[in-house]
Amino acid sequence: MRSRKATISFMHPSEEAFARLLDYYKIRWEYEPHTFVLRTDADGNPKECFTPDFYLPDYNLYVELTVRRANLNRRKRRKIALLRALRPDIQIKLMSPRDFEKLMLKYGVERAPLYTEEE
Repeated sequence: MRSRKATISFMHPSEEAFARLLDYYKIRWEYEPHTFVLRTDADGNPKECFTPDFYLPDYNLYVELTVRRANLNRRKRRKIALLRALRPDIQIKLMSPRDFEKLMLKYGVERAPLYTEEE
């Protein structure tokens, strides 16, 4: 099991907070362990890929945290839909900022570090 003590460069404080919550409840996780090729060019080279934020191996589940910016959320939703179409065996949960905040509050984190409008 990875822990927050490991040397990981999270992209945002919310990812680190999510990892700490998983550690606290002893849920094994991996940070950005797999990149899925969504589209290739004529030569078979990757043209578009998707790397979910977390993988929970005991649940065989990927978790992607979202941001408040609508254009980024649309891109993430589109990539997840494409991944599901190409790989229906992959389980993935898209967690909105509201879902994330509710989760953090439910498990005792008073103020969850959320993505801001500027990010």
